Amino acid sequence: MKQSHLFTRTRREAPKDEVSKNADLLIRAGFISKDMAGVYSFLPLGLRTLNKIVNVIREEMNSIGGQELQLTALQDKKAWETTDRWDDRNVDIWFKTHLKNDTELGLGFTHEEPLTVLMREHIRSFRDLPVLAYQFQTKFRNEARAKSGILRGREFLMKDLYSFSIDEAEHMKIYENAKQAYRRIFDRLGIGGETYVTFASGGSFAKYSHEFQTLSEAGEDVIYVHEESALRSIKKYSMTKCLQIWGLLVKIFRKKRLSKSEISLVSVRDFLMHLV
Repeated sequence: MKQSHLFTRTRREAPKDEVSKNADLLIRAGFISKDMAGVYSFLPLGLRTLNKIVNVIREEMNSIGGQELQLTALQDKKAWETTDRWDDRNVDIWFKTHLKNDTELGLGFTHEEPLTVLMREHIRSFRDLPVLAYQFQTKFRNEARAKSGILRGREFLMKDLYSFSIDEAEHMKIYENAKQAYRRIFDRLGIGGETYVTFASGGSFAKYSHEFQTLSEAGEDVIYVHEESALRSIKKYSMTKCLQIWGLLVKIFRKKRLSKSEISLVSVRDFLMHLV
């Protein structure tokens, strides 16, 4: 398509309430449109770019045996009640609503629980394992303060990959394959040289995890690097604890500020889900 045929136009200024540099530039260039805080529409140029990124990710996920599917955004609370993640005291970012018959539903912020329910219907034996399932799906998170433009919004597209393994050894092999696939994705997108794999807290499913952090002047996180061992940790995770885990008695020093890997369309979303 020729640029002269686009209905979108460039702008001299972004909305006055837009404080994020990435959203500011993308709005002015006609790639996205801001509908409200934390909610952006992708215009033709932005969607074209997004689709190219999605295709790169899809190719790498397929290369490690991933099978693509698409789950629903509307979530039945029953699956989430079994893990206590329906309770607002445990997860405070739900968007919840009611049907006309007063049935309570939520808009998915992630999909571990519903995918596990689905897999119970299809995985009948250890011979069916391993399974790697992934999707590109719109997520909804009721953030108290949406910030960082399209990197942290209330409605956003996320690629999430889930692995179902026969044992821990198989899971770790899949996990390493996935980590290498993510490295290839960043390399293909041209930012591999500025992207670090960092050691962080594990959130809901593990004690520890990895995060991909890309160098950025507008970044919010700080990482610490031990160059000789290539070990890295983000600031919010205790350095004393990291030293204990790594068995190092050396000083970890500051690196540049980083943007949290919310290029998180591709960030670490692999969890061990054993079916008993």
